[in-house]
Amino acid sequence: MDLKKTDLSMFTSDKIRNFSIIAHIDHGKSTLSDRLLEVTGTISERQKKDQFLDKLQVERERGITVKAQTASMFYTFEGSTYLLNLIDTPGHVDFSYEVSRSLYACQGAVLLVDASQGVEAQTIANFYLAFEQDLTIIPVINKIDIMGADVERCKHQMSKLFDFHEQDIILTSAKTGVGIHEILGTIIKQIPAPEGNIQAPLKALLFDSWFDSYRGVVCLIAVKDGVIKKGEVITLAHDNISYEVLEIGLMYPNETPSDALYAGQVGYLITGMKTIHEARIGDTIFSSKHPVIPFQGFKPAKPMVFAGIYPVDSEEFDMLRDAIDKLILNDASVTVEKKTSPALGLGFRCGFLGLLHMDVFKQRLEQEYGLTVIATAPSVRYQIKMKHSDEIINIESPSDFPEAHEIETIYEPIIKATIITPHKFLGNIIKLCEEKRGTQDDLSYMDEDRAILKYTLPLNEVAIDFYDQLKSLSSGYASLDYEEAGYSPAKLVKMDILLNKKPVDALSCIVHEDKAYYIGRDLTDKLRKAIPRQLFEIAIQAAIGAKIIARSSIAPLRKDVTAKCYGGDITRKRKLLEKQKEGKKKMKQVGNVEVPQEAFLSILKK
Repeated sequence: MDLKKTDLSMFTSDKIRNFSIIAHIDHGKSTLSDRLLEVTGTISERQKKDQFLDKLQVERERGITVKAQTASMFYTFEGSTYLLNLIDTPGHVDFSYEVSRSLYACQGAVLLVDASQGVEAQTIANFYLAFEQDLTIIPVINKIDIMGADVERCKHQMSKLFDFHEQDIILTSAKTGVGIHEILGTIIKQIPAPEGNIQAPLKALLFDSWFDSYRGVVCLIAVKDGVIKKGEVITLAHDNISYEVLEIGLMYPNETPSDALYAGQVGYLITGMKTIHEARIGDTIFSSKHPVIPFQGFKPAKPMVFAGIYPVDSEEFDMLRDAIDKLILNDASVTVEKKTSPALGLGFRCGFLGLLHMDVFKQRLEQEYGLTVIATAPSVRYQIKMKHSDEIINIESPSDFPEAHEIETIYEPIIKATIITPHKFLGNIIKLCEEKRGTQDDLSYMDEDRAILKYTLPLNEVAIDFYDQLKSLSSGYASLDYEEAGYSPAKLVKMDILLNKKPVDALSCIVHEDKAYYIGRDLTDKLRKAIPRQLFEIAIQAAIGAKIIARSSIAPLRKDVTAKCYGGDITRKRKLLEKQKEGKKKMKQVGNVEVPQEAFLSILKK
């Protein structure tokens, strides 16, 4: 369909369907999106490529969706043409904020399950995200054509966990195109049309945005009421700033301009915004002539993991700041504040939703903006109740940790984790959770082969390598989903690293009392290998308060001062050695240990 010749006003609310595709990671969401775009003629044979909506380089390299993407389609069903708006969402637990935000612009969701893998942890989490927003959910089993597909088992799991009727579940193969028309027909028949009044004053929701180098900020909007036209003056409710609509249109499948968007439609908007602070996700857009009551907005994303991001070359700090500003516009869930590290110089302390989120953010900085950056080891936010006041302070960095005698209680963040695993790996996974100081809340069976484990775990134990270990112990079959569950008291201490009895702030860390000895021993051994030998002995110590819990030493470099003595009395040699010994003792007292950046990186880097 030629959008330039199409009058979008003919697509009233009853001819519009807004839906998203939700599933666990790697269950075929992007492939299904490709087939839907092909079947509806939205993309031509020339445009056709796998993962069409995955536009970021990191997405295509890793084969995962990081950013929710929107596309509009026209489909003729039973003699009427409908405007369908599809949102392809990420599947990994770290990007669930993208999913929840996308669902605000939808009235229904296609819940996709892989026929060979069955229901996974993120399938359950995404189902409840859609269920809580009262969306119509269409159950679909994908990949029915592959070896190892067990359709009956998947049907049983979906009916048991989600109360779907087995006869309502659509069977499809997104790769071969089987069942695609049935999905489109079911979307039109079952998903309700958006409620909107075209005669009412303009009211639209800004639910996503990204930065374009040539046109500034591009906003994705869902028009709830009224009409928004090119050339009109609009206002954003949060900052009460007005803009002229420079360009408006549908994502068909890329930005395709039109003259207006009408109630119920989802499209893009360009107003010439230049900075990230102007386009707030969840903001309300209205006509400057007719103010309206704003939407309540989204629940802001709460960062779970914090890490420092520093430029390798300190002269690139300004470039890093600009790049982070543009990326935050694309990813509203990242929090950023400026920090200075004694070891790494000027940089930023960033909050992420998880480890993969942090890894992808760092990769995008390097790929899209050509920067080389250092990401420090991830940490979490603790709460500390002070002794002589009712004050509770938040800390993310060991350098902010108060003195031990001033602390009454330390609280650490905890999560509720749901792990789905084949039965044969259950013992190893329970052992892993116990080692990570977890408490078992529930153990149930989805069917005769797969178990659902529910654990309460400290976030700092999960933040480093829990996901990798889980995948390793289960040969890749276990899946994890988690949600924050507040704070819990914990026996935490600040561990200092001393070099020749002088503490080095940048190497301090917060650890659990029971694991402090093992972590201290590991850190001192790592530093012993990373710090080069110098002319005097270097003592590396791990200390909690005044108590030393681990120690390593680096032997000094020695000059052979007796080389010139070819014989003679032994007292001559002894005198020279004693003189050298005194010199080294004096040097140890006044000399500074030169710690190379590689040593900091061996501790700070993941």
